[in-house]
Amino acid sequence: NARQNKLKNRQFNHREAYVTVLHSSEAYVCGAIALAQSIIRTNSTKDLLLLHDEHVSPRSLTGLRTAGWKTRQIERIRSPFAEKGSYNEWNYSKLRIWLLTWYRKVVFIDSDFLVFKNMDWVFHYPQISAAGNDRTLFNSGIMVIEPSLCTFEDLMLKSFKVGSYNGGDQGFLNEVFTWWHRLPKEVNFLKYFDGNHSLNHEKIPDDLSAIHYLGLKPWMCYRDYDCNWDIKERQVFASDKAHEKWWQVYDEMPERLKQYCGLSPQMNWRIKKWRRIAKKLSLPDEHWKIGVTDPRQYNLVQ
Repeated sequence: NARQNKLKNRQFNHREAYVTVLHSSEAYVCGAIALAQSIIRTNSTKDLLLLHDEHVSPRSLTGLRTAGWKTRQIERIRSPFAEKGSYNEWNYSKLRIWLLTWYRKVVFIDSDFLVFKNMDWVFHYPQISAAGNDRTLFNSGIMVIEPSLCTFEDLMLKSFKVGSYNGGDQGFLNEVFTWWHRLPKEVNFLKYFDGNHSLNHEKIPDDLSAIHYLGLKPWMCYRDYDCNWDIKERQVFASDKAHEKWWQVYDEMPERLKQYCGLSPQMNWRIKKWRRIAKKLSLPDEHWKIGVTDPRQYNLVQ
């Protein structure tokens, strides 16, 4: 019997999962639903696990589970060096992934990603593996980690002593894991474009495994174009081609999942406000001239 249990445990420890984390608001529920659907389309054999705090409603959890996630509630962790109310105030919640010790290995993936090709080969990489943000720093949007209670406790102790260059988890993890393994850029194509030459924004390699949607997210825009174009400082994140790719995944989703990607009156107001500002500034890309046909603008959700 003891031998059987041992074998069972060994089998159990070989399980692997893609994991994402939602905390503090419901802003990324639609993104997480699209992410799950995109991974499933690639015939992945791995578990999909979503960690969430109490700010995600039962209704949203239903949608997330329908999309393919197993869900587990966590308590969020405050970033000690983040400013109160900042976008990265609770980003250290991501450290909870090291507590998933029933998995041998986990690929953490942010919920503003879309996966286009099977990426299960990434699980062959050791901890910590990630794609570069620049020459020496990695982007924490996708990481291969090996869950361990010991590592989690070590990270929690260090979190109060070790600073973070951006106040969030990425800066902290780069300080702690100075020795890291480089994943190919194709698994984390950062939607970021140097210079404002419009052709540059269409340069999206064909062999991409995943796109990381930086800036305003596709579901926070009208489907007609990437609304990062409407804000001068965010145009480095603008790409209609990448935007289109996200909406293709949306179009293939069952109707019951699309309802989680609606626009709230506040989101709709914000898009319209920036369109007006872009028009006033006569931004040269002229996306503000596009006639919007997205039906979501008429069926706003509370």
